[in-house]
Amino acid sequence: MDNDEQPPSTLVGRCVAKLKLFFSPTLAMAPRSRGELMDILNRSKIDGILDQDALDTIQRILGVADLSVRDIMIPRSQAIMLDKDHTLNECLAVLIKSAHSRFPVLDPDEDEITGILLAKDILQFFDTEERKNFNLHDLLRPAIFVPESKHLNVLLAEFRSTRNHMAIAVDEYGGVSGLVTIEDVLEQIVGEIDDEHDVDDDLKLIRKLDGGDHIIKAILPLEEFNEYFGTHLTDKRYDTIGGLILKHTGQVAQRGEKFEMAGLQMEIVHADRRRIHLVRVFSNPPKSIQTSE
Repeated sequence: MDNDEQPPSTLVGRCVAKLKLFFSPTLAMAPRSRGELMDILNRSKIDGILDQDALDTIQRILGVADLSVRDIMIPRSQAIMLDKDHTLNECLAVLIKSAHSRFPVLDPDEDEITGILLAKDILQFFDTEERKNFNLHDLLRPAIFVPESKHLNVLLAEFRSTRNHMAIAVDEYGGVSGLVTIEDVLEQIVGEIDDEHDVDDDLKLIRKLDGGDHIIKAILPLEEFNEYFGTHLTDKRYDTIGGLILKHTGQVAQRGEKFEMAGLQMEIVHADRRRIHLVRVFSNPPKSIQTSE
């Protein structure tokens, strides 16, 4: 590197610079475009220098700069928020059902986000004596606002420097359009991050459990679902059981949510803020279940 050349400041820039030095002892031999770099990486995978996981991770890192907040944000209509006038019990109900750690707090009268509530900040009010002192406004952290057009590599750098984990996305008119978290950005690099409550979805589309229940992937085509379970579900808009479940429940799916459809009792086993992944179909549903088709 020339003495007057500044080191790259972004994640993608640093990654490319290090890869150039790794694969070539001199800059003259270094790749001069992303296409050349990918050719070298693919050859390295073929030669056994990189494994597939490493290659996939590098490709995702290089792709982060091409993505913006708009591409990965949770749309406002699907974001789980608290109302600034929520009582302690109302806040706890939302926290328990969603199992999230951070919540935007909305002022519906002004249609604006007034702050962010961290779930851990509400734990003190489980003490009976403290409950009477609950004031949601006093617990709020400042909300960070970012434009939808901000590139993810820039946002990640800002998350790291400010130590924030959530940002509110705004459109060109300044209106709230969604939210994005540091986990959403990191998943673009390392793949989906599961927690201890998530279920391994590395399975075939339908798996029968020992007790007679079934675990199905939400991408299971409706035709195959009908054939296996003897149902007659059809919809012009949706080809998969996951899409039809979202239509049936009429809301963002939450892990642990139970519902009845087509005479079957089901439960969301694994879902994130964008889509359903796994569904449990219980055996021997109650006779009172009504078919919904």
